[in-house]
Amino acid sequence: MYPLKFQPIYIKKVWGGRNLTSFKDNLPEGNIGESWEISYNGDLISKVANGSYKGMGLDELIMLLGKDLIGNKISQENFPLLIKFLDAQSKLSIQVHPDDEYAYKNGYDSGKTEIWVVLEAKENANMILGVSGNEPENFYNAIKNGNLEQYLKPIQVKKGDVYFIPSGLIHSMEGVLVAEIQQNSDTTYRVYDYNRGRELHIKNAIDVIDFSLSTKKVTGLCVNKEEYERIYYCYNQYFALEKYKIKESYTEISDTDRFYTYICIDGKGEILYRKGIEKINKGDTIFIPATLGEYTLQGPFELLKTYVPDIEKLEKEILSHVKC
Repeated sequence: MYPLKFQPIYIKKVWGGRNLTSFKDNLPEGNIGESWEISYNGDLISKVANGSYKGMGLDELIMLLGKDLIGNKISQENFPLLIKFLDAQSKLSIQVHPDDEYAYKNGYDSGKTEIWVVLEAKENANMILGVSGNEPENFYNAIKNGNLEQYLKPIQVKKGDVYFIPSGLIHSMEGVLVAEIQQNSDTTYRVYDYNRGRELHIKNAIDVIDFSLSTKKVTGLCVNKEEYERIYYCYNQYFALEKYKIKESYTEISDTDRFYTYICIDGKGEILYRKGIEKINKGDTIFIPATLGEYTLQGPFELLKTYVPDIEKLEKEILSHVKC
């Protein structure tokens, strides 16, 4: 076992741009809106980019290595996470995602809850996170009449901001490059798309919008040590998100119940493990197999860490950092 890198899957979008060149050196031509970093979703399956498994698909790797790769508590049939970079240089559609129950009833494997970390932001960057008012009929009429803006809640955002996007929350963004961690689903219901000619899904959207939902910037719990800084941003049944700022080095042990992933968002460094060294550069996403064992993150760099948590275990860990 060794730390795995995967080939990014680039997707053109009408709202995309070229800002991913600050994270990727092999960006294809055109307006690239998404880079799928780790994916086992339909036909979009990541392929290993390094080491002895280079060229093998994530699906093949799971069949070959099973729980040694993904962990004892992770389903081999339903990979849980989808990790992306999004470059929304023009307006993302006004959209919403279903919860698990609605998704299952409509033939999908899961709903979609996600979290956004702003990596770059223009001066006028903004997000829409929720709606004003709680009357579905008024909202539906506003869609038909073309005056939806009065019901939307735009907020200004900047680099470093983190926002949790639960299923049922109307949302959009503009002028940002973000890291997105989410349930393994690409189910999106567009409410409005600025007359760009793409399909809308108004009935489905109205079905799943939770008009009571709103969200705010996630600040998290920060743990400062001499060699590193660690921020616990978010955890739920689907994923946990943390940020590491490695000043020198930090040693961890993999978890036989689950895999970890790290996204390098600034700087460069290395992962030192029993059988070797893997270099990490800004823009790399690293998959830590469940049975890797002890490894050391050697910076300086900043990493986002995400995984499917054991909530009880994680809460005990977080509480151990809280002093009365």
